[in-house]
Amino acid sequence: MLTDSQWAHIAAEIVAAVGIAPHGDPDAVRWVAVRHADDHIHIVATLVRQDGETVWAWNERIKAQAAARDLEQRYGLYQVGPVDNTSHRRPTAAEQNKSHRQGRPEIPRNKLRREVRTAAVAAVDEDDFLSRLQSAGVLVRLRHSTINPDEVTGYAVGLPDHHTSSGDTVWYGGGRLAPDLTLPQLRQRWGMLPGTTSRGGMRRPEARHRTDTFRRATAAADRGARLLAEDPTGGEDHIASLAYAAADVLASTARAFEGRRGGPLTDISETFDRAVREPHGRRLSQWHPVAGQLLSMSRLISAAGRLSNDDDTAAALQLVLRVSMIANNLAIIREAQDRLHQASAARLAADRLQTIATASLSHAPAPAVPVSAATVRSTGERASRRNA
Repeated sequence: MLTDSQWAHIAAEIVAAVGIAPHGDPDAVRWVAVRHADDHIHIVATLVRQDGETVWAWNERIKAQAAARDLEQRYGLYQVGPVDNTSHRRPTAAEQNKSHRQGRPEIPRNKLRREVRTAAVAAVDEDDFLSRLQSAGVLVRLRHSTINPDEVTGYAVGLPDHHTSSGDTVWYGGGRLAPDLTLPQLRQRWGMLPGTTSRGGMRRPEARHRTDTFRRATAAADRGARLLAEDPTGGEDHIASLAYAAADVLASTARAFEGRRGGPLTDISETFDRAVREPHGRRLSQWHPVAGQLLSMSRLISAAGRLSNDDDTAAALQLVLRVSMIANNLAIIREAQDRLHQASAARLAADRLQTIATASLSHAPAPAVPVSAATVRSTGERASRRNA
């Protein structure tokens, strides 16, 4: 635990680093640090110096984060990973307050992100994606190139009942929802789908085949988990593509379990999304064949709809357990890559998925191919030894 004097030094270093109160400057802005908990302080500062000049901070967030990384090392604190732009944008305080005033059960940004991701996971191409959004009651606005008006370069989504004070629809571009929901990123994923990619090529499996769909997806996820465990350094694009595809499978499975309102699996799916995104929006040049299989199975699961019987549920839980293995192995890889935020997200997703799957399987009918928690641990241990 840091002392008051240590916190005072940290606060002085931060305000100096961002440029609002440099060391030794008697005319700097006035600021105060408030400590009301053991693990953090709040800094409040004016933006007018004592000589009357206004302070215009530039890149203050980046400078503050750099100073914080240095202070973590100097004080022997837990070191937070560098900014990697893999987290989705959180609702602002204004958005949260507005949703509370209006009595909304969910903040529009969060609802739209879930609907867009669900449509992206289920779609086989761009037209299918837009059609699914509209069918879900989401408003869609396309952005066209200023050079070539016939070229669509992006999109924005909104809700019919979400307006500004002047009555205009509040629009969110894909990138404002999550880094991997921009149109270029989605086009890349749809382009990697193996086989037929026409809208007519993805039919809803009959009820008696739904269980088989989950079993086939489980087999593909098992191959993906083993690949990550046996060759954790085998090609950055291959690792990334397997992770992306696993996230799609988890998202479609969560929708099959919980429907449009979401639930624990949907929340974990969003956590896992953070773990699989490439830093700073890097796009992949190639995808592993198994990733392509997982993408196809994800879309079949989306087409199958909600779970309808015990066999469906047991098979889907086996798939969730396999995805927990992928998340566990990905956490080890992310730690080796020094991508600490993503490692933490993958580890959290792995633990929660395993807890849900093993607890639910203990009350479900015996599956055809049982998977034990020990299997999950041994797979992760093999990858850990390879990274050692």
